[in-house]
Amino acid sequence: MDKIVEYLTDLNIVSVLLRLVLAMVVGGTIGLERGKQGRAAGMRTHILVCLGATLASIIGIFANETLGYSNDPLRIAAQVISGIGFLGVGTILIKGRFQITGLTTAAGLWTVAAIGLALGVGFYSAAIITFVLAVLTVTIVHRLEYKINKRHRRFGIYVEIKSDVSVRTTIDYLEATFVVIDVQVTAPRSGTQGNVGIEANVLNRDLSISPEDVTHALEEREDVVFALESI
Repeated sequence: MDKIVEYLTDLNIVSVLLRLVLAMVVGGTIGLERGKQGRAAGMRTHILVCLGATLASIIGIFANETLGYSNDPLRIAAQVISGIGFLGVGTILIKGRFQITGLTTAAGLWTVAAIGLALGVGFYSAAIITFVLAVLTVTIVHRLEYKINKRHRRFGIYVEIKSDVSVRTTIDYLEATFVVIDVQVTAPRSGTQGNVGIEANVLNRDLSISPEDVTHALEEREDVVFALESI
């Protein structure tokens, strides 16, 4: 058993093949879940990232052990960690004040790259353990996080009122009727002289209300010109 482990830890054709195949399986499995969620970085992207990271580690080791270079064998691999950030940024999209997508995918790409580096140097145990935990994170933990966040969902509301005289009464109404996190007075979006805008962040703890419910209730007030969900 020890000889097998030692053989797979050394750099040879079998260990290289095993590391690259494992990188393909690991990257593909994590990428498959992201692809099902409709993310831009799916199975192929994750596979290529993991394969590239694995190869970067192998190249460093090969240059030292086979070609006789005396440089740090992980110098090439180290650039993967910083370089993968540029790829991850491309998956992040800000849709609104409380709507940012792609962070999990970006973190997944970074993690897949790190797993690839571990496979490249033959650190199989850490790579496999991280792989299992990563899969659990994007599946089971994802569902748990959704349930928790669903109960504490927030949204923004913009209210435009007819004059600054009604600012205090409108804010009091918001705070008395809904769970308001913060409120701030802004310039009117309509550009109408004399109107005043109010931005409010509403906490929807139990999903008992929706942005439409809030805007409809506000528009029934005489001092409100219009109300809409703020993004």
